[in-house]
Amino acid sequence: MVTAGMTTEGLTKHYGSAVGVEGLDLEVRRGEVFGFLGPNGAGKTTTIRLLLDLIRPTAGRAEVFGLDTRRDSVAVRRLVGYLPGDLHLYDELTGEELLGYLGALRGGVPQAAVTRLAEQLDLDLSRPVRALSKGNRQKLGLVQAFMHDPEVLVLDEPTSGLDPLVQLEFHAMVRAARDRGATVFLSSHVLSEVQEVADRAAFVRAGRLVAVEDVESLRRKALRHVHVVFDRPVPATALASVPGVRRVEVQGPRLRCLVEGDADAFVKALAQHHVVSITSEEADLEHVFLTHYREAGHAAA
Repeated sequence: MVTAGMTTEGLTKHYGSAVGVEGLDLEVRRGEVFGFLGPNGAGKTTTIRLLLDLIRPTAGRAEVFGLDTRRDSVAVRRLVGYLPGDLHLYDELTGEELLGYLGALRGGVPQAAVTRLAEQLDLDLSRPVRALSKGNRQKLGLVQAFMHDPEVLVLDEPTSGLDPLVQLEFHAMVRAARDRGATVFLSSHVLSEVQEVADRAAFVRAGRLVAVEDVESLRRKALRHVHVVFDRPVPATALASVPGVRRVEVQGPRLRCLVEGDADAFVKALAQHHVVSITSEEADLEHVFLTHYREAGHAAA
């Protein structure tokens, strides 16, 4: 019995002198949600296209459920529901017509499944594709990826253009797919999204694998930029020694810092002062790389 969902061995793609991916070794377990994280241009989309045999590798190989992605590419695609990062649709069709056409190519998809997903995402299938906003086009792309209950979902930046409430519905769809045993390969440059739904995640940078982490490890390494306004000036020393707090900058009553991992100690330290306002935003992936993965060879199972 094949237990690995997806594997790559030395997977490499060069575009002339440019590196798409280099020596990529991955193992995605069957039935898990696997995040594939990296900044734009890191090689995420190239890897996905190699997995689906949309482009050919310079070196190395890949398998999906034990099937060679080159030799058995048609069989692999039968298993997969795919949402590309650069989604192109037939503008002259309505959403219903498009999904009917794509479903027929797969041998038929129950209308009840299409209707259920469209309702879950609040998508009007009667409108022509050309009249849809970017967010609604993305919803249509999600429906076509999920509607046939594939054994493998390959999703490239799936929440692009979606509002926060729809993102929550997408997370529910991913969890439901995992619960029925599907393997989900989720590419993103948003760390919090992957933390929300993934079991493990790989970090890639400049086409190379930097690390593989489980979600709990990711949470411990979470980085957030925090801006606090007090009712009066607070000395930097009041917060600089708090565990997990770094790069403290104080200008009068305003404090900026970086908070890593569990924020409990930081919040309790803030509570000793009168806080007027507090804002927090996730550090971008490049910052995470520079903070935690300076050595390109670092990897953890």
